[in-house]
Amino acid sequence: MTRTSRWRTTLVAWLVAAVAVLAPAGAARAADGTEPPKLQDGFGLTQSAPAVGTATNFHLTVTTPQVAGEHHIKIILPSGYYDDPNRRYPVLYFLHGSPDDPVRQNYPALSVSNEMITVIPDGGARSWYANWLDQNTVLGAQNWENFHLNQVVPFIDANLRTIAAKKSRAIAGISMGGFGAFHYAQARPDLFGQTASLSGDIDLSVNSMDLRLAVVASVTDAMGALCASSSGYCDPNESAYKPGVDSDALFGSPYPVFNADWRWNEVDPSQHVDRFAGTGVSLYTGDGGGSPANLEFWVAGAAKNVRARMDARGLPYHYVNYGDGAGWGTGCDGGHSPGCWEQDLRDLIPRLERSFAS
Repeated sequence: MTRTSRWRTTLVAWLVAAVAVLAPAGAARAADGTEPPKLQDGFGLTQSAPAVGTATNFHLTVTTPQVAGEHHIKIILPSGYYDDPNRRYPVLYFLHGSPDDPVRQNYPALSVSNEMITVIPDGGARSWYANWLDQNTVLGAQNWENFHLNQVVPFIDANLRTIAAKKSRAIAGISMGGFGAFHYAQARPDLFGQTASLSGDIDLSVNSMDLRLAVVASVTDAMGALCASSSGYCDPNESAYKPGVDSDALFGSPYPVFNADWRWNEVDPSQHVDRFAGTGVSLYTGDGGGSPANLEFWVAGAAKNVRARMDARGLPYHYVNYGDGAGWGTGCDGGHSPGCWEQDLRDLIPRLERSFAS
């Protein structure tokens, strides 16, 4: 072999290796088409176990220095994702409620879209989608906002064929995740073009002190009594809130005395709706049958407060109050329940598709 031939052979091998490194891992799949794609570690995320699921519906297990422990990230790809290796997709980031796990987010509506990728990152039992003030509790590192916005989002963009632009990203969530979706959209308006709260805890002001105290209860492990009075929303014997930590660990003092609760006010979505300028906003709520024993009764008040503040500033939004669930779809009783959230998603996802396509 001549020196020139050897040089050309080396150059070709180098180019092949470079393409293999730079190409999104999600562009390929197992030969039989049933296994999840192999995604590359990065942005502080390390996969601690093989992906579990199918080629289009699977979850990863990752670790990160930002949050103690192992965490699931569920990914749902369009059924035609592998048909066109040049096509890129918008992304919906879906945030679960408390206590829950991405793997259990099996709403049928999340799997019907062929127009977007859906990513469901772990939000823990009581992360409240925030960087906690106290990082030295028995829970260890609790920088959830860093995990989601600085790690998960770029990790997904690097590994899958996404359209990495604000217009092509949406963030939505249920209950605790509704707070997270609004909080993240306000904190990073450069990332998300659409946001939606489904029965979200989106008013933590003194006007909704009941919801603020519910957050405190989840942090301090005082959730048993609240669960017992919430029409079966959660299990009073649920251990996800153990061990309890100090009430100030999350956002500092929750008590509105001499402005001690200023950090709560800073992250409260209801007090910063002006930050939604340029972002599409959707609000979904029921009324819990009018019963204070149902958590939906309280989040309905939060949604109304946010709506009023949006109106006062002349900001557009999509608002649905399905009351007791009559006419909203099978399985919805107007309560804080998955049956209602499935109907919310059936309304939301086609609207997101239209927004992405416009």
